[in-house]
Amino acid sequence: MRYEIVQQLDDEEFKRCTGVQRSTFAQMLVIVEAGMRNFGRPTTLSRADQLLMTLMYWREYRTEFHWLDLWCQSQPYVGR
Repeated sequence: MRYEIVQQLDDEEFKRCTGVQRSTFAQMLVIVEAGMRNFGRPTTLSRADQLLMTLMYWREYRTEFHWLDLWCQSQPYVGR
């Protein structure tokens, strides 16, 4: 599930999916974007998608095997 899809959810469903309120997610995204510099090869996921993946991992504690199928990424990418 990408950020574009989650962004369309209402506030209650957004919190159920991510574990944080929409305003908290926006603040976290600002901090992540300010703190992470661009280096190396460009990522296939946006910073919002990376933050969403992290929050969903913390919320659900799925294994990397499940994330590979959900996000269509390689195992090393999901592990990072």
